[in-house]
Amino acid sequence: MKGAYDIIVSLGSWCGPSIFLWRRQLRRFSLPLDWMISNSVTDLTRLLKNRFEGFMELGQLRKIDGTSAYLEEGIAVPQQGGTYQSAHYILDTRYNVISVHDFPIVPNQDWTAAYNVYSNKLAHRVHRFLNVLQHSRSVVFIRWGEIGEAEAVELHAVLRSLTPGSCKILFMQTVSGLESIQEIDWGQDDIGTLQVPLERPYDEAAWNRIMNGLSLTGYW
Repeated sequence: MKGAYDIIVSLGSWCGPSIFLWRRQLRRFSLPLDWMISNSVTDLTRLLKNRFEGFMELGQLRKIDGTSAYLEEGIAVPQQGGTYQSAHYILDTRYNVISVHDFPIVPNQDWTAAYNVYSNKLAHRVHRFLNVLQHSRSVVFIRWGEIGEAEAVELHAVLRSLTPGSCKILFMQTVSGLESIQEIDWGQDDIGTLQVPLERPYDEAAWNRIMNGLSLTGYW
């Protein structure tokens, strides 16, 4: 997986890959899955296979328990008093993906009031995602979470159909109770897998080790 790529893309399952890519100056701009929770690889693969058709349409969204910081292009929005604006958790029931940073909590205002602004922002990110994949010479995707070999192969096949250039995936397979990072070999071309401790998602040293040797070309 080590090398220079035109673009490095986070595939979730949470915001961690995007955060740590940004800290190492390996993320150029926001893409549709950067600030989402997408626990199911099967649903993620279906979403990508459908090229985001119908993704986050208003009629299939519902507010669920949970709040987080409201972000604009990955940056928390400050409020008076030194606090930060919060956001609702909004679930796409078709694809089982949760927006956690896009719908600001505003007193006496329903979450749907922010939908039009969000929809336009998402459409821009989806267009950027598909365009960048189509025109990049080399892409590496990073995915954190539970993953099996069959799921990995299926996801890679769908991404390969969207990416005419070199297409690789680095999976960070979470394992409960693991003490250190372990490399495993599924014998699959262009798929790398590291087992990582489930309980330490913010381990800076682990992320630095994982991303060591990755860099960006000047293509974009």
